[in-house]
Amino acid sequence: MNDPAIETRGLRKAYDGVLALASLDLRVGPGEVVGLLGPNGAGKTTAVKLLLGLVRKSGGEGTVLGRPLGDRGARSRIGYLPELFRYQAWLTADEVLHLHAGLAGLPGSRRGPEIVRVLGLVGLADRAHDRVGGFSKGMQQRLGLAVALLGDPALVILDEPTSALDPVGRDDVRAIIRDARARGSAVLLNSHLLGEVERLCDRAVIVNKGSVVASGTLGELLGESTVRLRVTGMPADLTPLHAFGPLTDEDGWLVIRPVDPERIPDLVAAVVAMGGRVHAVDPARRTLEELFLDVVRGPGAGASPGALVYPAPPARPMPPPPPAAGGPWVTR
Repeated sequence: MNDPAIETRGLRKAYDGVLALASLDLRVGPGEVVGLLGPNGAGKTTAVKLLLGLVRKSGGEGTVLGRPLGDRGARSRIGYLPELFRYQAWLTADEVLHLHAGLAGLPGSRRGPEIVRVLGLVGLADRAHDRVGGFSKGMQQRLGLAVALLGDPALVILDEPTSALDPVGRDDVRAIIRDARARGSAVLLNSHLLGEVERLCDRAVIVNKGSVVASGTLGELLGESTVRLRVTGMPADLTPLHAFGPLTDEDGWLVIRPVDPERIPDLVAAVVAMGGRVHAVDPARRTLEELFLDVVRGPGAGASPGALVYPAPPARPMPPPPPAAGGPWVTR
């Protein structure tokens, strides 16, 4: 399948006159892992509901697996792990999976082997016949992930999949997501754990106040190089070092961001020439958390040239309703 797993342009949703999502441009290709990020209230949950066909759009365009939003055939090929879910406490793990396999339309001959596969994938093979009511929160999270992976869905949407897991569980989930990507599934990962997104995702999209404020590959978004130096004995006047880039003091470290990595040896030599003693040199690029805070708190400050970064949207009145529905993008 060459169609993108998700493609939206200007997707918009309003609830009773309140605009929850102003304009979402999002593309997730086959076999791609994309992180959907944003502060609370940014519109991420509304975006996921629109993609799943749980609510109808107020405007814009979108397709999932090549079909209009809400298409039943496309929905049957989506695996979804919501942030908040609860399974019937009296059911066993394999009964939960049999129920969802039936809802997903898996043929009866496939259900048993597929349930065994996903239980093993999430580390619950030895708990298949235990009742869900006795599961810890982390075990329930693993079961929810197993439900989302039933039948090798073409698209997997995960909402905070590691929120209840310990470090071992998080590492397991990373392996599971990489395995899904290797099997050809596209993954949309909604998470507040930016380190997880940085480790896993091919691209990231940051939403703030209902609109996309940054989008790109992690190489584009995080490509700006930084160097931190722990130095002592420096004079008060650091003017000569400004030739290497903007200077800041962060918790006793001299930080230059951005910096040309090829000039770091020259920077160290300049510090020594000024009488400073260099105790540590830590070259790095900016983190996803730093980028996130820049674009959410300010108008795209500090983004690298290759990334698509937009000014943070101002407060906006409710726009007029869209024209009468029509055309191939309408979900009825």
